[in-house]
Amino acid sequence: MRTAVIKRDTTETQISLELSLEGSGKYQVDTGCGFLNHMLELFARHGRFDLKVTCHGDAHVDYHHTVEDVGICLGKAFSQALGEMRGITRYGNFLLPMDETLVLCAVDLSGRTALGWDLELPSQRVGDFDTELVKEFWLAFVRECPCSFHLRKMAGENTHHIIEAAFKGAARALAQAVAVIPGQEQEIPSTKGLLV
Repeated sequence: MRTAVIKRDTTETQISLELSLEGSGKYQVDTGCGFLNHMLELFARHGRFDLKVTCHGDAHVDYHHTVEDVGICLGKAFSQALGEMRGITRYGNFLLPMDETLVLCAVDLSGRTALGWDLELPSQRVGDFDTELVKEFWLAFVRECPCSFHLRKMAGENTHHIIEAAFKGAARALAQAVAVIPGQEQEIPSTKGLLV
């Protein structure tokens, strides 16, 4: 089983995160930010990852540190659970429709960090959530789980729908990328012999 347990304690956040790549989509999420909870629950369910997250953050300031640090922990968890990345598909992509919205997510678990961001968000807030934090979340993720990660809005007007489609699409693309190819369990999916 490819699993990880991450603890992060700073003056801004205290986070505990558990991840299983071979899950069934079970989740238990309490970050102190309702919208982030919702996105992580969708992510777990659509990727069929088992995910448990608890975060106590400085939400009296805003949600920036909570969102960024949870992104850090989730990226670390994926990196730890994948180990040498033997046998994985490596690449994944998903074009996710949600009502009027269409979002493309593509990922290469290359061991190199790049975020391709073309996710225009019409509104600055969804409830009490600052929507610019979505990019901060995925930047934190790719820094800790080095990969080439692209999010592109093909259509969409409702900011909630766009962000939700991005998290669902990311989950589905990552589920493809981390899947182990039968018969290739010991192979590194690179002509270099390692992913870096």
